[in-house]
Amino acid sequence: MQTILGAGGAIGLDLAVELTKYTDKVRLVGRNPKHVVGDEDLFKADLLDQQKVYDSLEGSEIAYLVAGLPYKTSVWQTDWQRVMNNVIEACIRNKCKLVFFDNVYMYGKVDGAMTEDTPVNPFSKKGEIRAYIAEMLMKTADRGEIEAQIARSADFYGPKALNTASYMMIFEKFKNKKKASWIINDKAIHSATFTPDAAKATALLGNTADAYNQIWHLPTDPEPITGKQFVELAAEAFGVEPRYNVLSMFMLKMVGLFKSDVKEILEMMYQQEFDYYFDSSKFNNRFFQPTKYRDGLTICAQEMMKK
Repeated sequence: MQTILGAGGAIGLDLAVELTKYTDKVRLVGRNPKHVVGDEDLFKADLLDQQKVYDSLEGSEIAYLVAGLPYKTSVWQTDWQRVMNNVIEACIRNKCKLVFFDNVYMYGKVDGAMTEDTPVNPFSKKGEIRAYIAEMLMKTADRGEIEAQIARSADFYGPKALNTASYMMIFEKFKNKKKASWIINDKAIHSATFTPDAAKATALLGNTADAYNQIWHLPTDPEPITGKQFVELAAEAFGVEPRYNVLSMFMLKMVGLFKSDVKEILEMMYQQEFDYYFDSSKFNNRFFQPTKYRDGLTICAQEMMKK
């Protein structure tokens, strides 16, 4: 049995499919889990409920924590530590390995490439929280209480990644022949991980015995692409002119006065203002090469145009 905790998002959906390459016993855990392939074991649970998390992992060999929480610092400050603690304790009690799907917030502003050896230096409150829970996990692994690993992704894009800026501000706009948007600096490098690659790699890492007790950057095209280039490739994929505007920090701050979800992203805007280059060569050199941006964007356009 391999179990996905937080199975309803873009990564969880693709991961459910990828795990069928390794096992015929997959369990999907969430507040309202739904079948993906069709024969998964569904388990309804809130990850804040310790007993439910323990019960959800009963009989599991590997757990994948791919859950997301509401994008509010106040929620993250109270809930992420509880979720991680519940999952770690449940894995220990059930003798279950753990793969944690993580982001790069804990690195803060990085000059040059982000690698697995980049120092933890959070530049935001959300980054501090991610740094703390990642440390919680790896310290537990270092003590030998659990076999665990962190699978870390850059900002991602993909045909099922509906809640991403790329989907809402670029893909949907181009699909409907409208002008797209980029945030703050379209001349800065901004890496993006293709979600099907991320899911395939996460399943592969979970089923690779010697991949545990370390951090892996998930496969991401090494091309140092800028926001302008990403938008132009997306426009090419959708067969439209690359019409877009660039949203300034001033504009975002003004909108943030009225919209709390926009206000929540402001502390992360250093990732848009400066180069954001994600290096996954450790993974690429051992396992497989990532999808090129042009190919990934073509897949996104093809899948969206079917709907």
